[in-house]
Amino acid sequence: MIGVTLESVSKRFPGAGGAAAVDNVDISIDAGEFFTLLGPSGCGKTTTLRMIAGFYFPTSGRIRFGSEDVTRKPPNKRDTGMVFQNYALFPHMSVAQNVGYGLKIRKIRGAEARRRIDEALRQVHLDGYGDRRIDQLSGGQQQRVALARALVIRPRTLLLDEPLSNLDAKLREETRAEIRRIQREAGITSIYVTHDQAEAMAMSDRIAVMEGGRVQQIGTPQEIYHRPATTFVARFIGRSNVLSLPVVAADVQSVEVRLPDGATRTVAAPSGHGLTETATALVSIRPEHIGLCGPEDPDALPGRVTDVEFTGITTNLTVDVAGQELTVAAVEVPAEPAVGDRIGLRLPAARMWVVRP
Repeated sequence: MIGVTLESVSKRFPGAGGAAAVDNVDISIDAGEFFTLLGPSGCGKTTTLRMIAGFYFPTSGRIRFGSEDVTRKPPNKRDTGMVFQNYALFPHMSVAQNVGYGLKIRKIRGAEARRRIDEALRQVHLDGYGDRRIDQLSGGQQQRVALARALVIRPRTLLLDEPLSNLDAKLREETRAEIRRIQREAGITSIYVTHDQAEAMAMSDRIAVMEGGRVQQIGTPQEIYHRPATTFVARFIGRSNVLSLPVVAADVQSVEVRLPDGATRTVAAPSGHGLTETATALVSIRPEHIGLCGPEDPDALPGRVTDVEFTGITTNLTVDVAGQELTVAAVEVPAEPAVGDRIGLRLPAARMWVVRP
């Protein structure tokens, strides 16, 4: 197992008007870690993965596998296994021939090749499928063949570029669990690209959230969800309310803010937040962390319901509070609210967090 490090990596493509597809990215991935690059289309995550694979060379910066500088090495010299979005399987070959293709290129043949192909198929739960044609397999089985083909060469790192995007929702959930199981058993450093927040949260040891070619935040799923660094991260990972609130007082790790009804809350903030009494803080709180009560409750932040959506698990309310809209996801609703009703909201300070713009 080896780690992967990106040091000030940037990529600019000709004809892009000078804009960087990837802009000064620093990432350090531990050996054996399942690390995800997450973000919307065009954020630079696939370009970053392709630079790690060697399909693109950085315009500037350095990429290391362990202590080895691979920045200018071609893909076949990096010892990586790649699983593509479209699987890239050969339809004229059997399952075993597809899985063994990388071994053939490496001149590994005979009994050793057969042993490694059988081992890779067992890893992905496709024992006995070696003689089947690719068109005899389901989408999920084809995805597992692609994974076995990447694993059979015993790469130093496994790279996965949105491998579940062509599967339906139920099969995606099942297959992501299989990928995580295989990765843990193999103990291989894995770098995964997706735009699906739930997928990233369920599978990853750590996540790098990207936007506009830059890394907005790196952390565990729990850190990113409960302590988002920016408004983009707060709103992209799940759902979040971001309130603009005047600062009453501030210290190194917290900020006292004034709510629209005049009440104050002392809210945790990242060190180096730079907020003072003359500033406006952006404060994030998740919809499921807001409580409901009557508008006359002494702890209530009063508002008016502007939308109601019942999902089965939760009742989602949109509430106007002095011109700012808050979304509330309530599992238990005391009295079924309707559009236009006055309602009280409880905003626990422990669930609020200051974010950067």
